[in-house]
Amino acid sequence: MEFHHLPVLLSECMEGLQVSPGKEYLDCTLGGGGHSEEILRLGGRVTGIDRDADAIRAATTRLSSPNFRALHGNFHNAAELVAGQKFDGILADLGVSSYQLDNPARGFSYHEDAPLDMRMDASQPLSAKTIVNTFSEDELTRIFREYGEEKWARQIARVLLDRRPLETTLQLVSAIDAAIPKKFRARDGSHPARRVFQALRIAVNDELAPLQAAIRMLCDLLSPGGRLCIIAFHSLEDRIVKNTFRELADPCTCPKDLPVCVCGKKPSLKIITRKPVTASEEELARNPRARSATLRIGEKLP
Repeated sequence: MEFHHLPVLLSECMEGLQVSPGKEYLDCTLGGGGHSEEILRLGGRVTGIDRDADAIRAATTRLSSPNFRALHGNFHNAAELVAGQKFDGILADLGVSSYQLDNPARGFSYHEDAPLDMRMDASQPLSAKTIVNTFSEDELTRIFREYGEEKWARQIARVLLDRRPLETTLQLVSAIDAAIPKKFRARDGSHPARRVFQALRIAVNDELAPLQAAIRMLCDLLSPGGRLCIIAFHSLEDRIVKNTFRELADPCTCPKDLPVCVCGKKPSLKIITRKPVTASEEELARNPRARSATLRIGEKLP
């Protein structure tokens, strides 16, 4: 299956990054290479990171250029991967790529029957199958409630325990269907399994816990005046991005009634987007998956 990706908020990201010829950019989540391709077209030099080896192979072929290099790894470890290099712009698209969603073998989709997997890096040991078949009722409840904001977390966890072992995505969907009374199904047209699949994907790939530290590290990798653009796809991610940007922009811990700052902490980021940038109606018509995307932009201070 071809590794493809419709880059979300493409023009908004290029404008936010202020892409210029000869400047250095870091694409933290290379995916299908759509954002990196546009940066290269505009004359930038790109270092791309992805934890999915399929993405690295596909992007290396697609973006063959002396101005591009691809690194296999997790962007949470970007400082080690790029060996201290500084960048004029950094982009992190936190969503799952179209290839991962559309390839049934990866187990991300609740529409296709496939082995329970959901690993972005196929070499990592923890999979969705391991979680649903070995975690306790309390652990499963916490994951579904905390990462998926699922109101029926406890009931779903109990049904999963009753139906173990679960091997495939559609077996998991069937268990979720059995746990949620029909009259309480989502009335917005969303699939009843969406929240649980989201929660499992986050847990399998440890997407949230290291995110705040990763954002701070990415800010450190920027040259003064460089831009940091982060695209989130659900409220939990966006909340972490928003709060971390605020802390970087105003790190002072002094009591508010003190006339002057005595803690000595200085801001390292200027917030460019007070409200997140979202997709236009034109983009949504081309790519409905952009509906939940939110872009926040910050600029590194001297």
